[in-house]
Amino acid sequence: MSLLQPGLGVPLGAAAVVVRGVLRTVSRHEWRGLENLPDGGCVIAANHVSWLDPVTLADVLVAAGPVPRILAKESLFRAPVLGGVLRVMRGVPVSRGTGDAAVALQHAVDAVRSGDRVVIFPDGTLTKDPDGWPMVGKTGAARLALTTGAPLVPLAQWGPQQLLPRKGRPRLFPRPTMRVLVGEPMDLAAYQGRPLTQALLREVTELVVDAIAELLSQLREEPVPPRWDPRTGSRRPAVAPPAARPEVEGAP
Repeated sequence: MSLLQPGLGVPLGAAAVVVRGVLRTVSRHEWRGLENLPDGGCVIAANHVSWLDPVTLADVLVAAGPVPRILAKESLFRAPVLGGVLRVMRGVPVSRGTGDAAVALQHAVDAVRSGDRVVIFPDGTLTKDPDGWPMVGKTGAARLALTTGAPLVPLAQWGPQQLLPRKGRPRLFPRPTMRVLVGEPMDLAAYQGRPLTQALLREVTELVVDAIAELLSQLREEPVPPRWDPRTGSRRPAVAPPAARPEVEGAP
């Protein structure tokens, strides 16, 4: 599998203009923290609230620099309209539970090293948290950042789920506001150069999801609840602060 190139004969710049024009018609936007996005290759970890997220995040990130690469479920590339947008915007399809997932991650590594901004959703799918908060995360963002040594930037968004709910038809009125808050790159110096054990990746993933949740708390002006665990369908106890966590030594 190779990275999908711009398709349908549509230049990236033209696609971005079309996407932006549509979004400006059906929504408002309120973006903060774009100055925290570094120049060059980086990993952007975002919460996942709507199937529209790849489009709304591309709109934000194009305003702050080059067109990003977005990792998204392979099935979305077959969806009407959204699939075409993902292909034109150079999306990276991920087939979870197959060898293609590892291949997609390697393509993402190559993209970051070549200077691209790569967006990944630690939730792995639309959040199942009943209140829309980030779930217990998957380790892809942590692995990608630690493998490449590139900056890892947390990003929180709120609003796309109002325009395109998980279930039901799009809601165009009243026009929702797409709110985005970009955090500062995370300091992962203490984890660089260490073996990428599952225990270490889980620890870094907790830090990443914590950072996203704190940003989302600012957007929503609500406290962060205990993390939703989709495996149990319930909230688990709050995660201890980093200083209280035991050191990771070897594989679990």
